[in-house]
Order: sequence, then C-alpha cells, then structure tokens
Amino acid sequence: MGGQEHLIFTSHGPTVIMPTWFCSREWFCHVGKFDEGGKGTPEDLLFFYEHLRKGGGVFKVNQCLLLYRYHPQAATHSVLEGTIWTHRVLFLEERILSHWTLFTIWNAGKQGRKLFRSLSPANQKKVAAFCDVDTNKISKGFYTYEESNENSKPRIPVLHFRDASPPFIICVKLDLTGGQFEENLKLLKLKEGLDYYHFN
Repeated sequence: MGGQEHLIFTSHGPTVIMPTWFCSREWFCHVGKFDEGGKGTPEDLLFFYEHLRKGGGVFKVNQCLLLYRYHPQAATHSVLEGTIWTHRVLFLEERILSHWTLFTIWNAGKQGRKLFRSLSPANQKKVAAFCDVDTNKISKGFYTYEESNENSKPRIPVLHFRDASPPFIICVKLDLTGGQFEENLKLLKLKEGLDYYHFN
C-alpha cells in the first residue's frame, strides 16, 4: 500500500498521516470491500484498519499522484469527529493496549484525560500515570476520574515526564511547542512502536 503520509492512530506525528493511500486490486479484494454502513461511516479508516489487521504495510510515495476536488457537500463532512475518535480508540485498544499491562498517558491535560475517559474500564486500570511538563498539573499530584461509576473514584498520579515510566501513549501534538516536546521525548531515548505510540 502506498500513499502520502497516513497516521494509524493520530493526525499529528511521524508515523503516517491520512488521507491519501492506494493499493492493488488484488490486495483490495483480499482485505475486503469498504463498509457500506451509509452516511457517517468512516469507510476509508475502517478499510485501512482491516488492511493492517491482515498484515498490510505502508510506504511513502514522495510525489503528488492525486488532486482532490473539495466541496461543502462532500460525503466526508458527514463523518462525525466523535465517530472517528471512537474507532481510533477501539483500534488502539485492540492493537496496542491489549498487549500492555501498564502504560503512561503523556499529557495530563484535556486530550490525555479525554483518552483516559474513552478507554474501556480494563484499560483504564492499566494507566499507571499521566505525565506532563506543566507544573500546575504536576503539583496537584493526581487526576481524579469523577465520572467513574466506582465507589472509590480512580486517582491517577500526574508525574513530570522524566519521572514517568514507558510505555507511553503520547497525546501531545507535534510542532506546537517550538520543538520543546520533541526535545523532551528525544531525551528519554525511546523507540517508537516499542516504548511509545502517538495518539492525538
């Protein structure tokens, strides 16, 4: 499968970024048809995930092969952000979190907490900590999941990133901190796909 960058889990980061990709007709038939669930179904994302489940890979093509016609009535606008988020979280749980016993969410802010709340109860229990650089978040010491149905509300430690343990699910957008986040990540000498994955 080739294409311009296409992220498996995120819209920012070095893995691979959507939206343009292509494959042979033979591979298309092997993976299966697009989900014809109708308006609001992210059929291209679901097809891509099935491609990965069947052992497909991704290769970057460094030239423009396609031009899009964009118009306000395009079907792509019928897919809700929440629908895509739900599919991405389910795929993250299936492909990554099911193999981990504990992990750290890198971002104690809005996006990191949103990811935590979206996880299944079993995967919420695997979150050892949040980590961040924001001293205000770190000084609070814990994130308390008030919406939990448990009698004792889960309290997850918030640590400085240097004090946190991999593996990490990173919920920080790249290229937004003047390179500071990228430098912090580089300091830890971690390997993407083993010690961390981007999810944003």
